[in-house]
Amino acid sequence: MDVLSNLKYAEGSRKKRKRVGRGEGSGHGGQATRGMNGQKSRSGSKRRAWFEGGQMPLQRRVPKFGFTSIFKEYYQLVNLNSLQRLANEKKLNKDINIEELKNLGLITSTKKPVKVLAKGEFNTKINIEVNAISQSAKEKIESAGGSVKLI
Repeated sequence: MDVLSNLKYAEGSRKKRKRVGRGEGSGHGGQATRGMNGQKSRSGSKRRAWFEGGQMPLQRRVPKFGFTSIFKEYYQLVNLNSLQRLANEKKLNKDINIEELKNLGLITSTKKPVKVLAKGEFNTKINIEVNAISQSAKEKIESAGGSVKLI
């Protein structure tokens, strides 16, 4: 009868740990499962993951080019068709600013600048206040009777 005090693991369910380099009698003495001579048979042998055996490594073979300007401004983009979709769902106010765009879920941050682009049709009268706007988007908003103010 199995009681907590005399439980045993099932036969063959647990393997013994391989003890290498502990004499010939263990079956893993001698070269201790490391194969023949060479760098990987020695103790302390390590190679960096990107080491290519002395061959010119990839990061040095591939030429460098270009640079990243630290002054470039990355705009959050809002298309007019997404504004029109919200207007059709009656979720759009007459006056729109960056905080309003964040609340509507069209942008992720109020700290980064916002630019409005003219993708899609637009026929809702709104007053919008953003950092930048494309010329065609400005024309579409103004032709619909709205106004644009740049921050």
